[in-house]
Amino acid sequence: MRRIKPLWLFLLTLIVIAIASFFGPAERSLGTNVRLVYIHGAWVWTALIAFGAAAMAGLMGWLLSSQSLHTWSRALGQAGLFFWITYLPLSLWTMQANWNGLYLTEPRFRFAIDFAVIGILLQLAILILKKPRYTSLINMGYFAALWFSLARTEQVMHPPSPILSSNSLEIQFFFFALLGLCVFALGWLSLWLHQRALARR
Repeated sequence: MRRIKPLWLFLLTLIVIAIASFFGPAERSLGTNVRLVYIHGAWVWTALIAFGAAAMAGLMGWLLSSQSLHTWSRALGQAGLFFWITYLPLSLWTMQANWNGLYLTEPRFRFAIDFAVIGILLQLAILILKKPRYTSLINMGYFAALWFSLARTEQVMHPPSPILSSNSLEIQFFFFALLGLCVFALGWLSLWLHQRALARR
C-alpha cells in the first residue's frame, strides 16, 4: 500500500481546520465573528512557531555541523512564510467582519506586511545562494529581527493575549485545539518541503 504524500495530508488537514472553525464558541461582543479571530490568531502563532523552529534547527545545524538540520531549517522557514503570507488576507477578513472596515495603517498589520516582503526576499536569496549554512544564518537572523520588532510594535486593534486572558475555558480549549491542528498542518507542509529539498540534491 502506497503512503499518502505529505502534501495531500497537509491539504486534508486544512480542510479539517476550515470545518472545525465553524464550530468555535461565540463570544459576547463579537458573536460568531469571533471564529475569524480564533483562526487568525492560530494561523499567525503557527507562523511564529515555524520561524522559531527554523531558527532553532539552523542553530543546531551550525553547532552539530548537520546538513540535515540545515535542510530542515530551510523547510520550516518556507512553511512559516506560507502561514505568514496567508495570514494577511485572514487579517483583512477579520477586520472587515468585526470592525466593518479595513484599518490598513494598524501597526501590527503594517509590521506583518513588512516582514512578509522581507521574508519573500530572504527566501529568494536562499534559493539563489543554495548554501545550507547561509540558509540557517538567514533564518536565525530573520526570527531574531521579527521577534525584536514584534515586541516593539504598538498594539492598537490587538489586545495583548486575548485568548489567555479570557475567562472562558471553552474558548481557550477551542483555540488551542485549533492551534494544534494548524501546527499539525505545519508539520506536513514542512515534511513535504524537506522531501523536495532532498530530492533536488
